[in-house]
This record gives sequence, C-alpha cells and structure tokens, in this order.
Amino acid sequence: MQKLVKEMIGFTFGVHNGREHTAVYVTEEMVGHRLGEFSPTRKFTRHGGKMQKEMEQAAKQKQQDAVKAAKNDAPAKKK
Repeated sequence: MQKLVKEMIGFTFGVHNGREHTAVYVTEEMVGHRLGEFSPTRKFTRHGGKMQKEMEQAAKQKQQDAVKAAKNDAPAKKK
C-alpha cells in the first residue's frame, strides 16, 4: 500500500472497500495516511435497541400530532 503524498492533493480516487468503489477526494489533512483509511468497509448499525426505537416512535407521534393540530387550527376555506 502506498501512502498519500503532497502531489496527490486535489485528485479523486476510486477505492474498493470490498463491495463497491467509493470516491475519495484527497485533501491536505490526508497526506501521510493510506487511501483505505477513508473508505469504510463495514456498515454502521446504530446502537440503542428497544429503548431507542421507543424514543423515535414517540418523537414521530409527537410530530404527527403537531401536524394534525396545525391542520385543525387552520381556518376552513369558503367558496
């Protein structure tokens, strides 16, 4: 594996992560690192489980209630 050098700044490389090629644009902060460090190989599944799901459902319900309340407060159109 080759490390990124200053001459590569500004170029975009296609890096294979095991499933697909991901575009990696090289910036100055990346110099000295390897290309593979910027192409994640695993899909992150969020943490939380049951408690997190309940919190998300409560937030979604609260949003739906707010939309219903806004619709009920709107004056009816007259023809």
